[in-house]
Amino acid sequence: MTSTSVAPAPPTVAAPVHRRRLRANGRRTMTAWLFLLPALIILLAFTLYPMGQAVYLSLTDYNLIRSAEWVGLANYEELMQDPAFWNAFGNTVLYALVVTPVTVVFALLFALMLNQRFAGRAFSRTAIFLPFIVSLGIIAIAWAFLLDPNIGLLSYWLSLIGIAPEQGWLTDPRYAMAAVMIVGVWKNVGFYMVIYLAGLQSIPVDMYEAARLDGAGPWQRFRSITLPLLSNQTLLVSVLALIATLQAFDQIWVMTRGGPFFRTETLVMLIYREGFQELRFGYASAISFVLLVFVFILSMIQFGFLRRKQVTY
Repeated sequence: MTSTSVAPAPPTVAAPVHRRRLRANGRRTMTAWLFLLPALIILLAFTLYPMGQAVYLSLTDYNLIRSAEWVGLANYEELMQDPAFWNAFGNTVLYALVVTPVTVVFALLFALMLNQRFAGRAFSRTAIFLPFIVSLGIIAIAWAFLLDPNIGLLSYWLSLIGIAPEQGWLTDPRYAMAAVMIVGVWKNVGFYMVIYLAGLQSIPVDMYEAARLDGAGPWQRFRSITLPLLSNQTLLVSVLALIATLQAFDQIWVMTRGGPFFRTETLVMLIYREGFQELRFGYASAISFVLLVFVFILSMIQFGFLRRKQVTY
């Protein structure tokens, strides 16, 4: 009786090559995680952990002296019935609704003007951008002096044409919010102008020349070329400006401290007052969490709306 045996198949070359590729991919992945590790640690320590801690505190009654006492949703229930919260919420929304579009429009106008060649262009760009890099505290103090009804130079000039209130811009409840809005626009418009300038200089000149040959005028070129091709910059500027206005604090705090009669108190100022003056950290954390959700929802709506109008070239 004879037996037949099957010889084993010779090893193929593909298997070792596949294992080497897997090891190389593993080393690259590990290297990438090692480079990301410092940033992830900072993000976890200074962003995610404080956010989680704030959410936990918003469900407690905590005042630094005694231990945090769990109260569930009591802080949120109180917040919904608090007139101070709704006053600050209304002031914040009003400030954002006025300052954000005005800042974006003025930034675009200044960018269009300063993108042209003329004598003094560099000086004009510097003068408009300069307020953004100056300390907000210094700017707020300077504007408070300028608008002072007794010694303010700007207040005196406005009184000559009859538009200066007798009590002063910052102490009259009818004009205080308008005054802090004007300073807010003046402070930040230079930063957003630079973003628009970078966008204008990236638009190909050929498009404008072709439009001129087709007989398009300045307004048609702006509406059909400039504005659509600046959609990415408009999206960025709008989202950044909205987030900044919803978090307005230091400039208004130095100029009015929320007055007169809480007419300029924003949500961030209310958080500061409840947390660091009244020592109600649980309640202040609840307001912070509501503000975070509000900013996130508005940013997503704005992002979704403007993204549909984006143009790539």
